Formats: sequence, C-alpha cells, structure tokens
Amino acid sequence: MIIPMYKYGFLIYHQEYESFLNDLQQLGVLHVIEKDYAGSEDIRHKTGLVNQLEKTIQFLEKREKEQNDHITAGDALRMVEEIIQKQEMLESLNQELNAKRKELQKVIPWGDFSIEIISRLKAEDLHVRFFMASKKKFTSQIQEKYQAELISESQHSVYFIIIQKGKEQLRFDAEELTTPEHSLVELETEISTVENKITDINSELNSLANSLPVLKEEKETIQTSLEFNQVILNTQKEFGDKLMILEGWVPATMKKQIDQFLNTNKVLFIAEKATPKDKAPILLQNGRFSKLFEPIGKIFSLPAYCELDLTVFFAPFFMLFFGFCLGDAGYGFLFIIGAGVYKLKASKILKPYLTLIQFLGFATVIFGIVSGTFFGINLIESDFNLTITIRSLFLKPASMFNLAILLGAVQIIFGMCLKAVNQIKQYGFAYGLSTLGWLFIIAGVLIYMLLIDQNIIVHNNLILYVILFLGGFFILFFSDPEAGVFTRVGKGIWDIYSTVTGIFGDLLSYIRLFAIGLSSSILGYVVNDIGLTILHSSPIIGPILFVTFLLLGHTLNIMISTLGSFVHPMRLTFVEFYKNAGFIGGGKEYKPFLKYNKR
Repeated sequence: MIIPMYKYGFLIYHQEYESFLNDLQQLGVLHVIEKDYAGSEDIRHKTGLVNQLEKTIQFLEKREKEQNDHITAGDALRMVEEIIQKQEMLESLNQELNAKRKELQKVIPWGDFSIEIISRLKAEDLHVRFFMASKKKFTSQIQEKYQAELISESQHSVYFIIIQKGKEQLRFDAEELTTPEHSLVELETEISTVENKITDINSELNSLANSLPVLKEEKETIQTSLEFNQVILNTQKEFGDKLMILEGWVPATMKKQIDQFLNTNKVLFIAEKATPKDKAPILLQNGRFSKLFEPIGKIFSLPAYCELDLTVFFAPFFMLFFGFCLGDAGYGFLFIIGAGVYKLKASKILKPYLTLIQFLGFATVIFGIVSGTFFGINLIESDFNLTITIRSLFLKPASMFNLAILLGAVQIIFGMCLKAVNQIKQYGFAYGLSTLGWLFIIAGVLIYMLLIDQNIIVHNNLILYVILFLGGFFILFFSDPEAGVFTRVGKGIWDIYSTVTGIFGDLLSYIRLFAIGLSSSILGYVVNDIGLTILHSSPIIGPILFVTFLLLGHTLNIMISTLGSFVHPMRLTFVEFYKNAGFIGGGKEYKPFLKYNKR
C-alpha cells in the first residue's frame, strides 16, 4: 500500500534558518519539494566530488587489502587524486605491456639477435631482410640462389633471412616482414620492467584499499552538505530575504514525530493531507511477503500517488509464473537450499533477496511436482516405483497448456477488478461503471455456462441477452461520464472493439508460460540423455565424465532457464496485468532530507 502523505509548509526567520535545517536534517522525515533553480558552482563541484568518490570506492572495493599506515580523514580527497593518477598510470602501463607482448610474439621466431650488428651492416650497404613463407613455397632454389638462412619454422610456415648488397628487388613467393626494432632480450627486459611497475602500483592500490572507511565517511560528509545546499536553493525567500519558506512532504506514519519537533521548537507551520491530484512522493508499506517483490515493481515504475499499489496483487502471480516457467522440482530444491545456506553468512541487505529466491524456488518445486519433472527426468514416463501410484496426478503437456491459459484468464480478470477499484478511488463511482460492465458480462456468461453444464438450468437465450444488454449499457454510456451521449456511445463502441481484441491477445501471451516451462524440461532431458550415453561409453572414464557433464549441463540449463523464468513473468506483469489493471505509474520515490550516514 501507499502511505498517505501530508504537505508541510514552514515559515522561518532567516537568522534561525540554518539551525532549523540542521535539526530537520537530523530528524530525517521531510521530503523537500524541489523548485526550478539553476544549480550553483558549489553544487556542481560537490556533485562532482561525490561521483568521483563513489567511483573510487567501487574501484577499491574490488581489490585485495594490504597492510598500510593509518590515513587521516583530511587525506581523503588527496588520496582520491592519487588513486586516479595510479589508475591512469596502470591503464597506460597495461597498454604498453600488451603492445610489447605483441611485438615479442613477432620477434620470437627470429631468436636472439643484435640490432646493433644489423645497423652496422646497413651502414656498409648490407641489408638484412626478414621473410616468412609457407613450407611448400620455401624451396631449395631460394636457399641456393639468394643464400637464404633458415631461422625457425612453425607448423605451416618458415622464417628466414637474406643478407643483400644494395636494394635489388627479389622475386620469389614469400612475405617480407618489417625489420624488428628491438631484440628478443631487449623486449623481455622491457616487459619484465613494465610488469614490475604494474605489480608495484597494484600493491600500492591494495594498500590504499584499507582506507575505504575514510573515503566513505568523506563521501557521506560531502553528500550531507550537498543535500543541505540543495534544500537552501529550494527555499523561497520573502520580505527582503528575511523570511524563509520551505515546503515538503511527510508520511502519515511520521506525522506525530515531526509535529512534536515543530511544537517543541515553536516553528510556524501549516500541514494538510495530500489529495489524489497532488504529486506526492511514494513510500510503500507492504507485508513481509509482498515487500520482497517491491524491487521488481520498481524496475518498471512506482505507482502514482492517486492509485493502488499493485505489488501485493502481482506478487503471488509472479511467484507462480516463475515456478511455471522453470518447472523442475529438483531445480527448485536447489534454490531453496542454496539460498538458505547463503543466508547464514549474507549481509542484512542481501537477505530479503535470498528469501525471494527461496519463495521462487518453492513455486518451482510445486510446478515441478505438478508437471512431474525432477532434474530433467520425466516422472510421468519413468520407471521409478515411487511414482507409479501418483503418476496419474501429474499433468500432461496438454493440461499444462490449459493451465497456463487459465492462470492468464484469472490474472486478467483480477486486473480488471483492480482497474474498477482504481477508477472509483481516483475519480468516483461513475467512472468505474464501464469496467464493472465488462466484469458483469464475463462473470455472468461464465456462471450461465457453468449452470448449464451442471444441468441446473436449461439453455435460454433470453438470460444471455439480458447479461449482454446490462453489461453493454454500462460500457456504452459510462465509458466517459463527462462526455455527451453520442460521444459516450462512440467511445463505448471503440472500447468494446479494443477490449475484446486486447483480451484475446493478452490471453495468448500467457502461452509463453507453457512454452518456456516445456523448453526448460526438454533441455534438462537432453542433458540427461547425453549424460547416459557418455556413462556407457567407457567403464572407467565414463562415470567421471557422466557426473562432470551432468553438473555442467544442468548448471547451464538452470542459468538460461532462470533468466527466461524471471524476464517473461515480469513482461506479463508489466504489460498484460498492469494494462488491464489501469496502472498509471510515474510516481517519485520518497527521499527524506537527512544525514547521509543514516540512510
């Protein structure tokens, strides 16, 4: 759910304003309303420092720490400059090292030689020329005619030199290579020197990694000061800059806290509850289960303040869809156990994500049992004695296809119910009648068909016509309550066309659940089948290769299938479900003005 917001306005005397802001920042509950302002040079400078510190911190966090003397807080910015210089040096040295290694590869076929001797010969008009040719083209005629000296050879090529008086053109099928600028010994020495420099710089950077707490503290200090300055720029000044007016949002859950602070400090303020038309920031408050899915919803967008938070409504569907797509009980157990073990040593930030993985694994186990799949083994057709008695309970592919369509229909209809609630909540009851008309037709037709199927009533077209007429009336005449009658009817006709075609298109999108689940099972089956072939190939090496192949094969299948099992349910949520639920989105996250180290 979205926590209600209160809009606060403060009137402060200019001499007391800085003290007031410090206390307000310490309290950390006000989301300041931003004004249109041109950023100052100080703001831009501090923003650049924060970005620079953040990049440096991320760089150092990847390095192995080495012992180093304590560095005081005053050295933080100097240290950033030093680290940046060392990064530039390191990048330059790595480029130089790669270039010299490439040059070395070209020189290795020629062995050790003296550049000085080649230069002295050249001064006497004796030129040492370097050639490469295929073994087939390097004939004895070339050796005899030009006194070619074979230096080395590879699998397909030979490398030879010819010492020539003058610069007469030589006519034979070979590629002339550029005369090396450095000898083998020189290059090896230079490479060793560069490698030592790189090692020294890496060692220095690893030592500097011990100062991460100092850099983080400096970043937090600058960030706090930056946000303080931004609040000042968002302050409206009146009466010759003597009175300061500041506006912001406070969640209802924190209203008592800020009211007590304001009354204690005798601050003049006004507060009013946000209306649906206000662009208030969004602070979500969900239960332990649905809160796990908030990061997924934020990938697309936060809801607008005037609408429902759909997190709690899409969370169960997302979990089921993930399980449907992965659909292997063995993989699900790996998720549950693996995430559970990692949670024992994981940080507090990571634990909610690991819990989410466990829930997704639980859904995977359920659908793996429903479809009869365990580590790629088809339990419906297997000869396991344990599954014979329950084999009839497993759903075959045709039934899984129907289940995917059924789940899609349930989510679409549920989304339409939420759309009606959203419309009534935002605009009033009349605006939800059109959607309620659709729900009346869908529910009425389904109940009518069910009663006929159970022989409770006999087929009667009149009942069907009444259902269609009543639902159609609300659709045609309440598609836009503010428009005229003819405009309403026109919009209603368009609504009928777009909704009917849209629902069928949306419903077909849920077939992807079946298709992805089937492909995951087939890949697992193929891995097992190839593994069994390897097992029987050799009585000694076969079992070793069998286990190795199964581990690699199922690992790759889990990685590929998990990606698809996450992306496609997300697509069904953000496209089909959000559309049918009338989701608006575009909400701005609640970010209180507070000390950065308290975040």
